[in-house]
Amino acid sequence: MTLKELLIKHESKRLRPYKCPAGKLTIGVGRNLDDKGITEEEAMYLLDNDIKAIISSCRETFSWFAFLDNVRQAVVVSMIFNLGLGGFLGFKNTIAAIREKDWNRAADNMLQSKWAEQVGNRALELAEMMRDGRFE
Repeated sequence: MTLKELLIKHESKRLRPYKCPAGKLTIGVGRNLDDKGITEEEAMYLLDNDIKAIISSCRETFSWFAFLDNVRQAVVVSMIFNLGLGGFLGFKNTIAAIREKDWNRAADNMLQSKWAEQVGNRALELAEMMRDGRFE
């Protein structure tokens, strides 16, 4: 048995956060998130995995996604990162405008949503990126 196997045996391996017997938020193999958190490197690793998963979902869900420039792809990914794919699918008019490459209408529809009210400046920045195809 290796040390790693011993720790997994004793601590167990859980892929979703849970409260340990001491009441601390924990994940993985005994990682105390309340006291230790995660490192910068771990945060970037998780982000990279999340981005890959969202891009994969976009390619599977939207035939037009692969034909967008990288800025407009980033707008869609950012919105899905925030809303989830199901939430983004509710933006039917925005999606239709993107599919038609009507960037102004897509941006206008983004800004006329409850989401835009909730996220404020983020919506303004993403709408402008959708409009002009440039990173701000």
